[in-house]
Amino acid sequence: MDVDIFTKNLELTDRLASYVENKLQKLNRFLSTIESVRVDLAETKVKDASRRMVAQITIHVPRSILRAEERAGDIFTAFDAAMDKIERQIRRYKGRRIDRRKGGAVAEAKPPVPAEETAPATGRIVRTKRFEVSAVPPEEAIEQMELLGHSFFIFLDVTDGQLSILYKRQDGNYGMIKPIY
Repeated sequence: MDVDIFTKNLELTDRLASYVENKLQKLNRFLSTIESVRVDLAETKVKDASRRMVAQITIHVPRSILRAEERAGDIFTAFDAAMDKIERQIRRYKGRRIDRRKGGAVAEAKPPVPAEETAPATGRIVRTKRFEVSAVPPEEAIEQMELLGHSFFIFLDVTDGQLSILYKRQDGNYGMIKPIY
């Protein structure tokens, strides 16, 4: 397991580095297929001192990414809270994998809803993110989206080879957007 620790506005002491690495080694007990782990530790400038320290853990496993972020007044507390959250995600990830092997089904995606025209946005683009797009079935895309805790997920649909956007609807179901070329 490859572990990378990054800090922002925070000094990475030997004590903190060894604490993080020792805690992360325990993740191998839960999931042996971990490819890499990235830990981001930061001190932010917020008024609430109890939410000043931020710990984010990102785990890459085959065909999936698990991520947890927590805030606290102390970096060790924030990291422990993020570890608790990532352990819960690993249990959920493993449970879904086992369910799929036993023939259990994940909720199926609903057909796409026609997009409504909206007024042009007045904001501006402040960040551009690039990522690898995986070819997966819609059911697996739902799993990925739920594991990441996002409200949408972009993927290549293996059923038709098209770039697709999966999103969670307010009614708890899922929608899928497919472009027409």
